[in-house]
Amino acid sequence: MNRAAHERFRSLYSKRPIVLAPMEDVTDVVFRRLCRGRGATIALTEFVNVEGLLRGCRNARRKMQLADDDGLTAVQIYGANPERLAEAARFAESAEPLFIDINCGCWVPKIAGRGAGAGWLRDPAAMVAMARMVVSSVSLPVTIKTRIGLGPESHMPIVDLAQRLQDAGVAAIAIHCRTAQMGHAGAADWSWAARARESVSIPVVVNGDVRSGPDALRALRETGCAGVMIGRRAIEHPWVFREARSLLDQDVEVAPPTPEERIALCREHLLANVARRGEPFGVRCTRRHLAGYLKGLPGGAALRRQLNGSDSLQECLAILGGALACAA
Repeated sequence: MNRAAHERFRSLYSKRPIVLAPMEDVTDVVFRRLCRGRGATIALTEFVNVEGLLRGCRNARRKMQLADDDGLTAVQIYGANPERLAEAARFAESAEPLFIDINCGCWVPKIAGRGAGAGWLRDPAAMVAMARMVVSSVSLPVTIKTRIGLGPESHMPIVDLAQRLQDAGVAAIAIHCRTAQMGHAGAADWSWAARARESVSIPVVVNGDVRSGPDALRALRETGCAGVMIGRRAIEHPWVFREARSLLDQDVEVAPPTPEERIALCREHLLANVARRGEPFGVRCTRRHLAGYLKGLPGGAALRRQLNGSDSLQECLAILGGALACAA
């Protein structure tokens, strides 16, 4: 066991961290940096497929690479084979992440249907055995991100499962408070995170429907969880982290981002993506964020259409420069 890493982990989770959830094609090194700059405590990488990682797939290796400022980032891995997960965890450990996280919650059929992600919830005993194997294979803390169950409440294993994962040596559990069958539909039921938290001594992180600073504060107050995880809302509104941090630390509700801040973030994200990925891909992969970044801005929809119509960084920067002049 890496005692220093485990002590650092426990210290972070004693301070009500706000965690950026792992999201495929979203939580790359650029976006992690943007969110940390706006108050995210801990970030997780995109999903790293263990088979791709162990075969030397360039994309899987890219996802696992951490930048110099990625000290508070965990690598998330997924797969259906316990031995391969353990081997991949050992490989990921070489990147020196904060911890290793195992995806046991992704509901997408092409992942869960093959036994990975939320597919592990079909056999909780197998999930626990897998977790124990991974924990014993690495010296860093190992965490699990999962859901409350596969389907109806009669098949909701999360409270018992949390206890068994703790016994297996898992250092923390993040619980998306929907079933796998729900996907992102319906309301997240945070009471399940509260029940799981009451049954274990390791940190439990509540996830699902945390879309604002007040949501984060309410989620922690209602569940007593150690931290809160934010996913889809961050794609369009990474300022949610500073809003949550201000409420948790100072009980102060901060003002929403100004038009100038919104335009500045578009510019910052474009420049960073192009520096990382080149043109035109760096420009194109920023587009999914623009609707949220420009929301509420006078003429924001027209501005977004202009930006979406260009693959040129310089042209996009010129469009944003004109918008900034109008906003000033």
